[in-house]
Amino acid sequence: MENQDQLKEIVKQKYAEIALQTKEVNQSSCCGAGGCSTEVYNIMSDDYSNLAGYAADADLGLGCGLPTQFAKIKAGNTVIDLGSGAGNDCFVARAETGESGKVIGIDFTPEMIKKARKNADELGFNNVEFREGDIEQMPVTANMADVVVSNCVLNLLPNKAAVFKEIFRVIKPGGHFSISDVVLVGGLPSALRSDAEMYAGCVAGAIQKQDYLDLIGSSGFENITIQKEKPINIPDDILQKYLNPEELNNFKQGDTGIFSITVYAEKPAAACCPPGCC
Repeated sequence: MENQDQLKEIVKQKYAEIALQTKEVNQSSCCGAGGCSTEVYNIMSDDYSNLAGYAADADLGLGCGLPTQFAKIKAGNTVIDLGSGAGNDCFVARAETGESGKVIGIDFTPEMIKKARKNADELGFNNVEFREGDIEQMPVTANMADVVVSNCVLNLLPNKAAVFKEIFRVIKPGGHFSISDVVLVGGLPSALRSDAEMYAGCVAGAIQKQDYLDLIGSSGFENITIQKEKPINIPDDILQKYLNPEELNNFKQGDTGIFSITVYAEKPAAACCPPGCC
C-alpha cells in the first residue's frame, strides 16, 4: 500500500474524474471508484431527493448516509461540510440554517470546488461558500462552526486521528458533528485492503468500527452516539475483480462486515482548544 501522501493523491485524482461522471455511474460503483456493477443500483448512497434544499445537479451519488438529516442544524447556525463534493450536503444544510446562517464546504479536489461553486451560483445562494483545502488542515479559524457534517469522506484519509482533532478545533464549545462513514467489523481480505482503487472506493481505507469510535473519544468529544447503521453489500461482480472464487466464498461466509454508520458527538461546552492545551 502506498504512503499517506500517495494515497491522498490517488483519491484526489480519482475524485477529479468522478466530478465528470454521471450519478448513475457513481451509484453503481463504490463511492464512484472503478468496478462499476451491473448487479445492483445504488450500493452505498441514500436517497436525498425528499430533503429540503436537495439539488439534483449537486447530487453525485457518492454518500453512504444522510448526515444532514441527523445533524440537528438550527436557523442561523454556521455549518462546515467536510469533503463537500458538488455541494449537495451544503445545500441541504443551507435549507436548515436559512439565510441567517452560513455554510462552508471544504474539498481538496479543484474540479469538485469548481462544480460546487457553479451550482451555488445557479441557485443564487450567497451564504454558501466552497473552500479548496485539506480537511487535515482546514482553511477555517478555530471555534467557528456550530455543526460539522461529512458524508463518506473520512474513510478516504489515512490519518483519521488528525481529521478528528481538526474537527474538534473548528467546532465551537458546545457544538457537535454528525458524520456518515464506512467502518469494518472484522478484517478485509488482503487483496481488497491493498488495492488503491478500492481505497479510493471508500472500502480499503475503512477502519474497525470500535477503533473509529475510540478515535472520536480520544479527540475530546463526548456523548458519542450512532444515529444510524446499515450494512454495505458489495456485489459479486465487483469483488470478483479482486478475489478468486474460493476467496470470494470465504469472504461472504465469514464474519467480516462493512457498514455505513452515522455518528454524532459533541464538543464539551467548557472546551477551548484540543485536549491537553488548556
